[in-house]
Amino acid sequence: MNARAVKRAGAATASIAVLLPALAGCGGGSEGNTTHAAAQSGTSTLPQSSEPSNLSPADFTTQIDNPYWPMPVGAQWHVRVTNPEGEHLTETITVENKTKQIADGVTARVVHDVVYTNGKPTEITDDWYAQDKDGNIWYFGENTASIQNGKKDTSGSFEAGKNGADAGIAMAAHPAVGLTYREEYYAGHAEDRTKVLALDQQVEAPAGHFTGAILTDDTSPIEPTVSEYKLYAKGVGPVVAVSVSGESEREDLIRYTP
Repeated sequence: MNARAVKRAGAATASIAVLLPALAGCGGGSEGNTTHAAAQSGTSTLPQSSEPSNLSPADFTTQIDNPYWPMPVGAQWHVRVTNPEGEHLTETITVENKTKQIADGVTARVVHDVVYTNGKPTEITDDWYAQDKDGNIWYFGENTASIQNGKKDTSGSFEAGKNGADAGIAMAAHPAVGLTYREEYYAGHAEDRTKVLALDQQVEAPAGHFTGAILTDDTSPIEPTVSEYKLYAKGVGPVVAVSVSGESEREDLIRYTP
């Protein structure tokens, strides 16, 4: 459930279905604040598309405690994934006691993500995150390998500061309805963008019932017909992700261990 996917039970589907008709009113009521929200979270201006992030490494920490996606060392998310082919996969995401010096100079936390198909690893990824002084979580890229027939494909890997790639926002410090930001930037390969649709939502997944969640819509100019809704619960992080346009994919949190 990271910036790539970021991340299904019948109850969760019903929850999102109930939210949909309410979103138009929610967005309309916040229209007057959207311009400011789209530009800033806290005191930081958030990147929107291809503009350079111009980050100062001294502003970052690997101790990530944003309430909407805390990443203490040792935390694990166990996720059930249903992909467009109808396969039921499992995913285990672990915050490791490891850091990486990113090419742009920031030291990031390593989050290890393994997707299993029939019990065998078919995608293994190290994602890199760090939190700025305002509380925004930034995403700095990934070292990823998909495995098929014993062969590894690492073409999805990228790192901020290399080959024109740059960092994006994984979670804003102060989400607000209408807030927009890019999640990642590697031209033609990774250009996911996010818009916050609603706050203080509730969501149900196999892991339980969660309140105080935020609902986001993830899109990308690379795949303009694809849209994915994600719900992040306070104190937990991503709980449910559902493709609502362009493909049929969903992710449900089965278990979370802080």
